[in-house]
Formats: sequence, C-alpha cells, structure tokens
Amino acid sequence: MRHVIGVLVENEFGVLSRISGLFSGRGFNIESLSVAETDDPRLSHMTIVTRGDDQIIEQITKQLNKLVNVLKVVDFTETDHVSRGMMLVKIAAEGAKRVELLSIVEVFRARVIDLSPRAMIVEVTGTDSKLHAFLETAVSFGIKDISRTGMVAMTRDGAPKARAGAQVRAA
Repeated sequence: MRHVIGVLVENEFGVLSRISGLFSGRGFNIESLSVAETDDPRLSHMTIVTRGDDQIIEQITKQLNKLVNVLKVVDFTETDHVSRGMMLVKIAAEGAKRVELLSIVEVFRARVIDLSPRAMIVEVTGTDSKLHAFLETAVSFGIKDISRTGMVAMTRDGAPKARAGAQVRAA
C-alpha cells in the first residue's frame, strides 16, 4: 500500500542523508521526496512517499523517530489530508494541435508557462491521478520532456494522528 509520510526535522546538514540512508539500509524504496524549510528556518518539512504493508510502515516510522534530528513523524495515509505534486511538461504544439492542446490545458486547470513556435511548457498541479491523467491525454501530442516534484502533504484540520504504535515527539 502507498503511504505519504510527513517528517519534521531540524534544518541541519546531514539530516536528509541519514533519513535516505535509513530507507536504503533497510531495503525500503522512496518513490518521491520533497524537502523545504518551514516558516521557521531552523526546521524543515519532508514529505516521503513509499510503499509497504502496515508492519513495514510501522518499522519505518519507529526508525525515523529514533533519529536525533527528527522531531515529528506522521503517516498522512490514515489522516484527513491534502497532497499535491507539480509537473512541468514540454509538449509539441504546432498549428491546429495548439488550439486543441490549449483546451485540454484548461480542462485540467493547468497553466501554459512558456510558448514557442513548436512547443509549449505546461504546469500541472494536483494529485498523482490528475498528473497521470494529464500525461495520458498529452502523450498523443508528443511529449518532449517532463520534470516532476515530489508530493507535498498537510493534514486538513486538527492535530495529525500518528500510526498505532508510532511515537510522535512534539517540536
């Protein structure tokens, strides 16, 4: 099962390396990873997407909580949350196909951020399924390049609930 895990960490060198090392050292794959400073420059928030059964995810969260620079771990999968990714797609767009492609961009509530005589770069933001659906639709035009971010996630309201058995340390 796919899990989206939020990790609040001290913003110090080596933290990302230790967390990615924890995953690779135990044979867990990271499907996507997004990291940035919070409103407090001393802290960073990581959103990690991985796959595993409940036992594996519980092991991951326990191991993450043992790391010194980790302040909080939340498995968003079992909370009411919002998650989004962003993708830039360069698509062939010449002549009459350009108008058709512009209507598809509008349907997906995407934005054209660059336009040239032969191509356009489109910014798409949304869930994994929305990004995938856009790519499936755009492939017939000719995709020239793709660049994606990792997912970011946030609980909708109230305090996030940790997975059963996982320790959560407050910041």
